[in-house]
Amino acid sequence: MSDPFAGLPGAVVDERGLRHLGNPLGEQRALASGAAVAPLGDRTVLAVTGEDRLSWLDSLTSQALTALAPGESTELLVLDPHGHVEHAASVIDDGETAWLIVDRGDAEGLLSWLRKMRFRLRVDPRDAGDEYAVIGGTSAALDAVAAAAPADVPLVWHDPWPGITAGGYGYAVVEQHPGADRDWAEAIVTHAEAQRVADAAAAGEVALAGLLAADALRVAAWRPSWSAEVDERVLPHELDWIRTAVHLSKGCYRGQETVAKVHNLGHPPRRLVALQLDGSDSVLPSRGAAVRVGADVVGAVTSAILHFEEGPIALAVVRRGVPVDAELTVETDAGTISAAQEVIVPPEAGATANVPRLTRLSRRAPAK
Repeated sequence: MSDPFAGLPGAVVDERGLRHLGNPLGEQRALASGAAVAPLGDRTVLAVTGEDRLSWLDSLTSQALTALAPGESTELLVLDPHGHVEHAASVIDDGETAWLIVDRGDAEGLLSWLRKMRFRLRVDPRDAGDEYAVIGGTSAALDAVAAAAPADVPLVWHDPWPGITAGGYGYAVVEQHPGADRDWAEAIVTHAEAQRVADAAAAGEVALAGLLAADALRVAAWRPSWSAEVDERVLPHELDWIRTAVHLSKGCYRGQETVAKVHNLGHPPRRLVALQLDGSDSVLPSRGAAVRVGADVVGAVTSAILHFEEGPIALAVVRRGVPVDAELTVETDAGTISAAQEVIVPPEAGATANVPRLTRLSRRAPAK
C-alpha cells in the first residue's frame, strides 16, 4: 500500500514511513505543543474479536484485561517462559473488539503467536493493517483527526506512560519524571482518513511531523519501545516497563514467575539509562553502539536522537553494576564521545522498598 504522505513537499520517507518534512526540530516543537500530528507508519493494527477476547488476552499477557472498559487505554507485554519480553502492544477495546497497536516489525510474530494460542476459545485475532493506519499526537491535536469508531467508541489510545497503572510499579526515582508532562495519544484511522489528512496537509490546513519528531519526544520521556529497546534477553524491569505494562498481582501468565522473583527477591541484571551526549560534532551513535567505562564495554545504545531542547540524547541498556556516577563514553562513526548518565532504573531496583530519589541533570541550552 502506497504512503499517502510520500508526495508532500519536503517529505523524506523510508520503509518505516514519513521521517520528516525538512525541519525535524521544528516538527518536534509543533508535535509537543499540539500544533501538529504525526503519521506513524512504523505502527500497525491487530484486531481481536470474540466473546472471550479480554479474558484470553489476560491469561496470555502481563496485563490485567478482564475488566477493561470500552475506550480505556492500557498496554501489555508477551513474555517468554523466562520472563523476557517477546512482544508488546497498546490496547483499547470498544466493547466488541480488542484493538492492538503494535510496532510494525512485531506485528507478524505477535499475530502468529496469538493464532497458535486460540485453542477452543471464542477469539479471532486478525491483521487489520489493510483496513487502518495510525496517527499520533497530543489528545487535543487528534481532535482534528477522525478516529475510526466501528462500534461507536472512537479508537484513540492514550499513552499511560509514565504513570503507574493499577498493579504496576515504577523504578525511576527522579523527583520529576521527564515524561510527566508528556501528552501522547494514537488514533486508529481508516486509510481514507489518512489520505484526507495528507490532502489537508498539502493544502496547508493540517501541520504534520515525522517519525523523527515522535521518536525524539519518546526518548526524552524515557519511554521504551519494542522496536528500539527490546532484545532477546530484556526483562520488563530493566526498562522500567512494569509501571504501565505489567500487573504484579494478576493471575498466572507465561513468564510471571520470573517477573515476581526479580521484583520481590532479586535485581534485574541490566538497567536502562538516559544519556546526554557530547554534541560538539553533532554525531549520533547507531542503535547497538557500544557504551564503555574506560576500555570496558558495559552496555549498548538502544535509541539516539537530536532533541529540540536537550540536544543529542540517547537511551542505553547497561550492566546493573555500572556505578551511577561512572564516566561513560559511546562509540560513533566519527569516534568516541562522552555521555553523561541519568539514572532511570537504579542498580537497587527489584528487591528494595526505599531507593533515594534523585535530582535530574540540568537541561542544556536549547539546540541551535
